[in-house]
Amino acid sequence: MRQGKYPFIVGFLAVPVILYAVFVIGPYAQAFYIAMTNWRGITANPQFIGFENFTRLFEDEVFWQAVRHHGLLLLALPILVIAIALFFSFMLNVAGGSKGGTMTGVKGSAFYKVVFFFPQLLAVALVAVLFQSIYRPDQNGVLNGFLALVGIEPVGWLTNPNLALWSIIGVMVWQAVGFYVVLFSAGMSSIPRDVYEAAALDGAGRFRLFFSITLPLLWDTLQVAWVYLGIAAFDAFAIVQVLSVDRGGPDGSTTVLPLEIWRNAFTYSKFGYASAMGVALFFLTLTFAVLTLRVTRRERIEF
Repeated sequence: MRQGKYPFIVGFLAVPVILYAVFVIGPYAQAFYIAMTNWRGITANPQFIGFENFTRLFEDEVFWQAVRHHGLLLLALPILVIAIALFFSFMLNVAGGSKGGTMTGVKGSAFYKVVFFFPQLLAVALVAVLFQSIYRPDQNGVLNGFLALVGIEPVGWLTNPNLALWSIIGVMVWQAVGFYVVLFSAGMSSIPRDVYEAAALDGAGRFRLFFSITLPLLWDTLQVAWVYLGIAAFDAFAIVQVLSVDRGGPDGSTTVLPLEIWRNAFTYSKFGYASAMGVALFFLTLTFAVLTLRVTRRERIEF
């Protein structure tokens, strides 16, 4: 039996590994090569220019502006989404107290889970189009219509450089929360109810239950959520493309690296320079994921 183990494993993994190499590793390797050329998407044999694109990249103010925006997204998006999703998950799974010897969520929690998850069913482009109507800068916009009722002048949610990126972050948070409510709810359902029951019998309130039981036992799920949200913060292409003024405006106040990659490749035909940006984005994302997993690593709690 042992003699046939390794041929079986190799035969089982050969096809997926080959497909992964062709369709994932291959394009990455090609992008690294194109990043060292001046290819404009037309010539069959682009000129090899070494690290010239990367030198230009690190002197490009637009590139650093986009990186700063990603920095803000990396702070705001995970913190807001995780905080809101944790609150709702706890309310929907534990905060209802003990009923029939079982910890339950608030009344109607099953219905609320469906409502929170609904934005995940909508395409990103559709969500952006919907929020175009909500953020309209005149009184016909949903938000400005409500502000007009209390005598407040219309606000340029997407036209004000100081508000535009935060308005887009709000859309990203709204869309992401539902998925993480479901994710955290699944994590909470795996926590033995006896632990909650014992703590409740000892007089622990909702605040104590959350910080002493739920949060520590849900740490692995929170770690994964933070990495996923960080990767989402490095993307944000579709939302910014549809919602922002002049694709990344006003005045570049909402631009992100995927949008600049698209602009340089398909507007300016600078495929070599766009690939250099893509390589930089790849290493930024990889560095973030590795550091997050390293910093948030802690001893696993068995239960």
